Amino acid sequence: MSEPHPETSPNPAPLRRSLGLFHATTAVIGGIVGAGIFLNPSVVARQVGSPGWILAAWILGGLVALVGSWIYAELGSERPAAGGQYVFLREAYHPAVAFLYGWGLLWVIQSGGMAAVAITFAQYLRTVVGWSIDDRWVAVAALGLLTAMNCLGVRTGAATQSLLTVLKSVAIAGLVLAGFLGPAGSAPAATGTAPAIPDGGIVPLLGAMVPVLFAYGGWQTAGFLAGEVRDPSRTLPRALILGIAGVIVLYLGANAAYLRSLGAAGLAGTRTPASDVLRQALGEAGARWIAVGIVVSTLGFLSQGMLTAPRVYYAMGRDRVFLTWLGRVDPRTGAPTAAILLQGAVASLIACSGSYEAILNYVVSVDFIFYGLAGLCIFVFRRRPGSAPGFRVPLHPWSTLGFTGVCWIVVANLVRQQPLQSAIGLGILAAGLPAFGYWKRKNHA
Repeated sequence: MSEPHPETSPNPAPLRRSLGLFHATTAVIGGIVGAGIFLNPSVVARQVGSPGWILAAWILGGLVALVGSWIYAELGSERPAAGGQYVFLREAYHPAVAFLYGWGLLWVIQSGGMAAVAITFAQYLRTVVGWSIDDRWVAVAALGLLTAMNCLGVRTGAATQSLLTVLKSVAIAGLVLAGFLGPAGSAPAATGTAPAIPDGGIVPLLGAMVPVLFAYGGWQTAGFLAGEVRDPSRTLPRALILGIAGVIVLYLGANAAYLRSLGAAGLAGTRTPASDVLRQALGEAGARWIAVGIVVSTLGFLSQGMLTAPRVYYAMGRDRVFLTWLGRVDPRTGAPTAAILLQGAVASLIACSGSYEAILNYVVSVDFIFYGLAGLCIFVFRRRPGSAPGFRVPLHPWSTLGFTGVCWIVVANLVRQQPLQSAIGLGILAAGLPAFGYWKRKNHA
């Protein structure tokens, strides 16, 4: 049974409810759209090969994300407290499970994902401006700038990420337009020979779901802002469903444009599909334009992560299961400044230590464990007396069970394919158990 905690006490955390539907919806989109849609389609094409199976993978990923949005909409309407998924796990299972999620978020999921995207941001920024500074230092500088901006308050942070989300949505729309107006069916130039690829099938489709679901992942982070959203029981469900529906449209449009412009073989044979599409349509100026779009998109993802994830560490501090000073807010800005600074520092540290691919492998292995656990929270809460969520998952229990099953199949497949990176992520997660015992004894002595 869950223990008493400050979020349900008569004196809730002094966060300011200043965000409406627009900012909440852009937080959903911003938490999903990063570098994945510009890079991962070629990985999917190498896995499944044929145009039909490529689109099937992205449609299936969109359906999984949509069901996930239903689940998190019900959870958010019933438990609209700062910390989102952390709160769901805490109240459904045990504070230790919630702590492990927050621990994994800090050291693996959020910080690792932000570090990987910060490296991608630095690589594309280098191609735009032509400088020779080490990518790691550029990544750290970007994280530092966004850390400082979010310390100024939730309104400043939300306005920044909303602007960047609108700009990167425009960039993807431009990519789709170029794909359908440019020449059709040509393989990209100077990318080498396309590798041998299977002609679809269920087994290759399962392998392709890892990059697809990673590209669709991140909708849950909007729930971290529940303590700062006006009328969260109504606003969060609407923002989740609107945001994911918008992302599905953008992603399917982008993949259709890739296939029309490059063909399935051409898409499988390149590692820079977005640049190739724009290069075919508009020449080198087009390739440079999409590089700017990717810079904006990755920066928007980093801004959203810096806005949302620290609210989990804030909730952990309030619960006195971690560093208690993380549960404080700046009286002038209303921002959990200490938690934001911690997020920026850890993400910067990871950005200096690894590459995009290595970081992503251990991030996904941990992230989807908690997606599945969050799905099962629906069964726990509905069995409790007085449960009355403002939104209910359609087609429950089959939709909920299907979502959880897909999440854990992804984890099992990744452990099989990438045992070393998966072991790193799971090992860091396991280290959270003794950490929970230590902080619990220390703070409740």
